Amino acid sequence: MSETHICLPELCIVVPVLNERDNIAPLVAAVRQAMGEVAWEIVFVDDNSRDGTREAIRAVAADEPRVRMIHRVGRRGLASAFIEGAHASFAPNIAAMDGDMQHDESRLPLMLQALRDGADLAIGSRYVPGGGVGDWDKTRAGMSDLATKLGQKVLKTHVADPMSGFFMLKREVFDRAMPGLSAIGFKILLDIIASLPTPPRIVEIPFQFRTRVAGESKLDAGVMRDFALLLVDKMVGHVVPVRFVLFAAVGSVGIVLHMLVLLLALKAAGWSFDQAQAMATAVAILGNFGLNNHVTFGDKRLKGLRMWRGLALFAAISAVGAAGNLSVAAFMFGPQMTNWFLAGFVGAAMSLVWNYAVSSAFVWRR
Repeated sequence: MSETHICLPELCIVVPVLNERDNIAPLVAAVRQAMGEVAWEIVFVDDNSRDGTREAIRAVAADEPRVRMIHRVGRRGLASAFIEGAHASFAPNIAAMDGDMQHDESRLPLMLQALRDGADLAIGSRYVPGGGVGDWDKTRAGMSDLATKLGQKVLKTHVADPMSGFFMLKREVFDRAMPGLSAIGFKILLDIIASLPTPPRIVEIPFQFRTRVAGESKLDAGVMRDFALLLVDKMVGHVVPVRFVLFAAVGSVGIVLHMLVLLLALKAAGWSFDQAQAMATAVAILGNFGLNNHVTFGDKRLKGLRMWRGLALFAAISAVGAAGNLSVAAFMFGPQMTNWFLAGFVGAAMSLVWNYAVSSAFVWRR
């Protein structure tokens, strides 16, 4: 019986894609030319593109066996895409690269050599001598500079470009970071470095960020929200879930809104207290649901009929939470305890935990 020996690739390049059809073939051709004799593979992770991206990947893979694909449905985000792509390979080195041709594939051999020479992590950097952001306007450059400075605040080691989406690391480094990863949004490099128990040995290799030729940019308000969520998670996620922090913040806004509507209904409209309280409660529930739907659970945002069903369920959950709040507070503010502040706080805390836990499980479930 003959034995078949399969040579594992030295490098797996994970490329998350969403509607990048026209960039697939040029990207693979560019990587093939840059990598020379290196044993490599590309794993495209497609988040259910609607423009023919998967068909373009299949067409390239028919002639290039080093190209593979993961098709995800119901899951979004570059960070989680990179994690799934990395787990789908046995390569000892893993690279992250965008599918929009804006990263310079000629830097890949230099990054791989840095790992061979002992680095844990090689970063394609726009902010070291020789690097650059291309033709970005002042607004985008300013936003990137601010995000970079904020990102540096949560790291244990200095990195000139922690927001880079172009990097390479050893598998054992990825494995060490994995238990602490937040997997939120688009900035997986920042997530990895912040999740490592000890600072990694880093080499930053300059590259010039190129101008997108085909496809559309994915930079939008959702990306900014996810970045803020990641920063908060890296700061407090080891203590309480970051979504709980946002949920509580939204609840605070709801209290302010409730009191404002109550005041207006009583003083300006002349309503009775019961009428004003009912209106204020309804407005607060609507406001809380809307903010949570767009901010706290923005990556699971409900739309259409599912949004209206979610609103009805959220209102029911909030009503149960409010009833529990009153019951707990009334019990504590009894003969055995006359501290109204503590009684009110415990009741509100119980209601907050209930609303968050049940809403997470039933309203904004995947």
